[in-house]
Amino acid sequence: MIKKIFTLTSLLLFNMSFSQQTPGDEQTNKILINNCFVHIGNGEIIEDGAVGFSEGKITYVGKSISNDSINEKFNVINARGKHLYPGFIAVNSTLGLVEIDAVRASRDQDEIGDFLPHIRSLVAYNAESKIIESVRPNGVLIAQVTPRGGVISGKSSIMQMDAWNWEDAVIKSDEGIHLNWPSPYSIDYRNRKLTKNKNYLKSVKLIDNFFSESKVSIKQSPLNIPYESMKKIFDGSQTLYLHANYEKQIVDGVSFLKSKKIKNIVLIHGEESENQIDFLKKHEIPVVISKPHRLPLSEDQDLNYPYKLAKTLVDGGLLVSIDLAGSMERIHTRNLPFFAGTFSAFGLEKEEALKLITYNAAKILKIDKNYGSIVKGKSATLILSDGDALDMRSNNISHAYIDGRKISLETHQTKLWNRYQNKYKKQ
Repeated sequence: MIKKIFTLTSLLLFNMSFSQQTPGDEQTNKILINNCFVHIGNGEIIEDGAVGFSEGKITYVGKSISNDSINEKFNVINARGKHLYPGFIAVNSTLGLVEIDAVRASRDQDEIGDFLPHIRSLVAYNAESKIIESVRPNGVLIAQVTPRGGVISGKSSIMQMDAWNWEDAVIKSDEGIHLNWPSPYSIDYRNRKLTKNKNYLKSVKLIDNFFSESKVSIKQSPLNIPYESMKKIFDGSQTLYLHANYEKQIVDGVSFLKSKKIKNIVLIHGEESENQIDFLKKHEIPVVISKPHRLPLSEDQDLNYPYKLAKTLVDGGLLVSIDLAGSMERIHTRNLPFFAGTFSAFGLEKEEALKLITYNAAKILKIDKNYGSIVKGKSATLILSDGDALDMRSNNISHAYIDGRKISLETHQTKLWNRYQNKYKKQ
């Protein structure tokens, strides 16, 4: 029986290893995408625009160019009526860390232990994941790959979605550490209500002790790897991502981190952040809110509260992006542009909604120098859609580029679609 299982597993892995897309070749020819709607990503749009790029960098952004005026050797793509966007960025994702939930050996998102700042998602990232292949056709080209579990989950890294391995995929390694703030409440499922968490203060004290011990132990020997891993959080060269939902969690967590002189803080989830806009704005805390297709946190909230939250926070002057954690999060990554579209349908202006998954995301992750908007000198990480990419009815990506490399948009799903389409054409 064991031999049969081993054989089947080997065949599965062999099949998967030869079914992945080969990464695109480095850009050698100059490319001009002409006559399209250029969505810059920072809220601006050029309605009849063009974008040129060479050697992976954007060299021209402006009005469309007539054929007579193109005096350089460009490969010209006539994109009349199409929409050009920066590649979409998935924040707080576990892409590449889990392949099949039901197969324990393929789950690499959560390590044993509570305080694990030294755990690196980077080295666990599987660049050949079939799930990664399936999110690119909807425009998701960059992801913050984040560990889960524990009190301090570990370090996240920023990866691009077209690579042979994690070394080739990495854009920014070990850019932040993730802290899951304890809930001040416990759920009484029998009586359908929240009760006070009796262990809340004890849990907070454990976090306090770990931070204090880390700070005093950094320069001491022998080396303590978890404590040493906190060093860049204290000097401000890494970001501390605070995972919290309830209002008390948010206030207590931010106040604690500020008392520890933590400079760079980002709030993840922030379900009740609407109640603390001024507090978050005062401390310059960006918010990565949960995806909108869900029920509110509490029964007395407006049913449409999750859909309206982005507009409320943006109107309040906060820097906002979208969080992908939750049920079926890796598969749902492909729906990232449609989450932004939902926020647009509930009051957020369309280009502001686009910013949630482009410029704002890049700014929060501190990669906006090269990614997140279509600006001269930045990376040519772009997608070209037949229609509005935030609407599932018109999101049809025809071209995608990462650092100027044209990438394949074929997946095992599109292969099946073409196979059965051809079958019925013959009937």
